[in-house]
Amino acid sequence: MDLAFLKTLYERPGPYASVYADLTRTTEDAAKAAELRWRALRAELEDQNTPKATLRAIARTIEEELAMRRSEGIVVFAADGEVVHRERLPHPPRITRATLAPLPDVLPYLAERGEQFPHLVAVVDRRGGAIDCVGADGRHEHIDVRGDEEFPIRKVKAGDWNQSRYQRSSENTWKINAKKVAHEIDRAADRCRAEAVVIAGDIRARNAVLEEVSESVLEHTVEADKNTGINDPELDEELNRLLKLKTAERVMTVAERFDRELANGERAVSGLPATTQALRHGQVETLLLMDDTDSDDRLWIGPDPIQVAATAEELREEFGITDPRADRADAALVRAAAATDSELVVVPSNDQAPDQPVGAVLRYTTTPA
Repeated sequence: MDLAFLKTLYERPGPYASVYADLTRTTEDAAKAAELRWRALRAELEDQNTPKATLRAIARTIEEELAMRRSEGIVVFAADGEVVHRERLPHPPRITRATLAPLPDVLPYLAERGEQFPHLVAVVDRRGGAIDCVGADGRHEHIDVRGDEEFPIRKVKAGDWNQSRYQRSSENTWKINAKKVAHEIDRAADRCRAEAVVIAGDIRARNAVLEEVSESVLEHTVEADKNTGINDPELDEELNRLLKLKTAERVMTVAERFDRELANGERAVSGLPATTQALRHGQVETLLLMDDTDSDDRLWIGPDPIQVAATAEELREEFGITDPRADRADAALVRAAAATDSELVVVPSNDQAPDQPVGAVLRYTTTPA
């Protein structure tokens, strides 16, 4: 997971209020229930002495969501009287909580968000197609492709005097249009660097397009047997299935490399102290964190993201920090990883967990391998 999108989140001195709110409305008194759940979270923030300006900013955001009914859940991070980052969820968050701490409580959000693979969905027919492409930064691009050839599209019925000529013309028209659609798919996939491609629509058109797309796109493509629109829920389900598979493959690949490097005593470290030290020195290529949102592990931090250590004494000795602060270990590690352009892999807790809940694959080691 590329953490570059989080960098601006850490520009405030803090403290940060982090809210995971359930806004679902599934019963007759749903609106009231959602409001009561928010009041309970607000009370938690008040009990933690959240600054009034920050609390007001969060309240405006959540009350607007409740009024507009735009989401089933929301994640909000706020500091210095402003909402710094928010994300609407299509479902309730897995956990609901509100905390005030030196750093934002981001791990539940990142686990919920998951890997953001750039992807492309195309729904094609014999006249052209519709393409949606989403980049790694979440930016959407929609392209409607209208074939150059409109006539003839349909084959004539058997027995017509010019049957064979029209059949050949129809097939030629489909191929011409399919070639244009495939060209646009190739271009869009290249622009957004799509790692997953779903092609749906008319079966003859799908086959024609699949014959024309490039090999580099084809190797990332699955065919959906759906003759439907671009926003159809069944097509979304197929895309989500593919993206979950890609996520599982990504976790497995990184975990296998981590195990191999660790066993060989090479570019990997395991455990909180060693991983913290590697992040502090900019050595980490990929940080591995178990999805344990209830962990009580703590680290000490300074104002700079790389100022992170297992003890306050380490920060005082290495950086001269006079007032180190303690916070959740996962929050401190993610901040350091984002600042040093490290990637993150969140290891699901229901998978085979590593011996240590924290580890890292390194860019380099400080001693010869």
